[in-house]
Amino acid sequence: MVSNAVRALVWLLFLVGGGWLGVWLDLRLWPAWWRNPVWHLASALAGFGVFWIVLTVSRVTGRWLARCGRVGELPRMQTNRLVTVGPYACMRHPMHLGLMLFPLAFALVLGSPAFFLLVWPLEVLAIVLLVLLVEEGEARRKFGADYAAYARRVPAFNLAPSCLAKLLKDPPERPDCTNPLRTAEE
Repeated sequence: MVSNAVRALVWLLFLVGGGWLGVWLDLRLWPAWWRNPVWHLASALAGFGVFWIVLTVSRVTGRWLARCGRVGELPRMQTNRLVTVGPYACMRHPMHLGLMLFPLAFALVLGSPAFFLLVWPLEVLAIVLLVLLVEEGEARRKFGADYAAYARRVPAFNLAPSCLAKLLKDPPERPDCTNPLRTAEE
């Protein structure tokens, strides 16, 4: 199992390393863009909008995990129950999909076209590979056959508008955690 410290270090590398590489490339490829205050203002505003989406997706998916993925007393951020409702009904890794936008938000706030156009797509690829190689393995070990059945019917990521809309809608206070198609308050 990969520790939270290692996960945080990977994200820090994506942000700081991506930012450094992006600015370095910008100064060589697009120096006029780097010195353009209008570009930086527009880019920063877009970046703060994307950052709001990242925070919203993290909050929503975290609440689904907290309300449906925990039985008994557990340390914070731990689950012991497979969540297959809410956004988890249409994709296995909705939180990671939202987190893939975090480097994009940082790139836009930084105003780095190279980070946005070149580095961020490579980071998304790395995140997808980490999810499929690390997260999937951990979930399969933790939840066994239940996760295998879930993985057969639900894709890792889903960009369908109806699924993406679930990423922005908070779960009810007492969701029906047993049925992936409805909640107690629907």
